[in-house]
Amino acid sequence: MHVLVTGVKGQLGYDVMKVLQARGIEATGADLEQFDITDAEQTRSFIMEHRPDAVIHCSAYTAVDNAEDDRELCYRVNADGPRNIAAVCRELDAKMVYISTDYVFPGTGTKFYEPDDPVGAIGVYGETKEAGEQAVRELLDKYFIVRISWVFGYNGNNFVKTMLRLSETHSELRIVGDQIGSPTYTADLAGLLVDMALSDKYGIYHATNEGICSWADFAEEIFRQADRQVTIHRVTTEEYGAKAPRPKNSRMSKDKLVEAGFYKLPDWKDALSRYLKEIQE
Repeated sequence: MHVLVTGVKGQLGYDVMKVLQARGIEATGADLEQFDITDAEQTRSFIMEHRPDAVIHCSAYTAVDNAEDDRELCYRVNADGPRNIAAVCRELDAKMVYISTDYVFPGTGTKFYEPDDPVGAIGVYGETKEAGEQAVRELLDKYFIVRISWVFGYNGNNFVKTMLRLSETHSELRIVGDQIGSPTYTADLAGLLVDMALSDKYGIYHATNEGICSWADFAEEIFRQADRQVTIHRVTTEEYGAKAPRPKNSRMSKDKLVEAGFYKLPDWKDALSRYLKEIQE
């Protein structure tokens, strides 16, 4: 088995490579220096040179607010890029694991979204990831579309690191309290993605750590576990006033993982505890 991983400089790609190496699976890591996923010829040339059995596609344009102004680039990276990779996977008869997002859903109500529920993004970032999903489904039979949310990992910036940094200079913070979802620790997710790539249980899945919270809840737990004294002022999405619209309901059902013979990830508070130890070491 030979696995190609894109976006190895990012949080998730970095951890996926670590898991592959730890398990002794032949792996090639790639980022922008190796090939530009938006360039179909470059993409085909690089992937054909390595001829992987599976591609775990972790690279993406994830700057949600910037995407509102940078629509063209966001579409090139998140829609054209996966299409280019999927086209080569089809040629090689290789599997593809495409990482998607809770942002493909409108995020209304309080129900847990199932993998097969209708999508309907409310911002540019979500639209582009939705287009990427569609491209993968159109071109391939051997695909895994894995929707994740609220990602944190060792290699890169994330909400946990931002909160810890802000706690050094702020005793009070305004944090959104009406967006509900589940944090995802890349070290936990990476093992599941590798298990998927080794299997033939294709389809659309949701994979986050277990349990739900608001961003304010998440911040409070970060400060509690890190022993930082910061007062959280809960604000609404509208009061916070971010440029891009955000789904207020990012609850996603992971039951399909168990039904397919995979497993749910540990509780997010447990994941946070292990992550804080990881970044302290």
